[in-house]
Amino acid sequence: MIDILFWALAVVSVASGVAVFVVDSMARATYALAVSFIAVGIMLVMVGLEYIGIITILMMVMEMAIMAVYMVMFMGMNPALMPMDMTHNKRWSAVLAMGTFVLLAAGALLIPWPARVGAPAVDLVASLGEAIMGPKMLAMLTISPVLFATIIAGLVIVNPRGRYDRWGDDLKHRPPNDPLRGGLGQ
Repeated sequence: MIDILFWALAVVSVASGVAVFVVDSMARATYALAVSFIAVGIMLVMVGLEYIGIITILMMVMEMAIMAVYMVMFMGMNPALMPMDMTHNKRWSAVLAMGTFVLLAAGALLIPWPARVGAPAVDLVASLGEAIMGPKMLAMLTISPVLFATIIAGLVIVNPRGRYDRWGDDLKHRPPNDPLRGGLGQ
């Protein structure tokens, strides 16, 4: 059952990673990327890397939330309503991606990996956390929510009116009935 769940999460992570480049809006691409990283984080937890898995999930969900806030802040409306293409120069991008994959795969397969020396730590999660964060963990736990709250407060202060002022409650009024002139196309 664990193997089936692991491979299902692997498929979800790859499929949602591909969806980042297939969907037609920045918001959908952001959500697809978040799903991909959440699936990877759960897989890391399943293989015994609890600290890295949880940090991956928390960091990526927070990053995607901040990205969505910035999209709304700079676009001034729901970015899911704005179709777009996430790929540019598709042929050369594909060639570069395949070349990079072949180079990295060849390096991983052909490199003479060193043999392990010494024994692993008794508590791998604690030693990994200490190696990554060291004594700065408390500072990071404090700074992260304060930074996020600052971004939200800045968004609220800068953009006191939202899309409902222009489009109405059903978001279907065309053209927008904007009480304050000066928006896009006005």
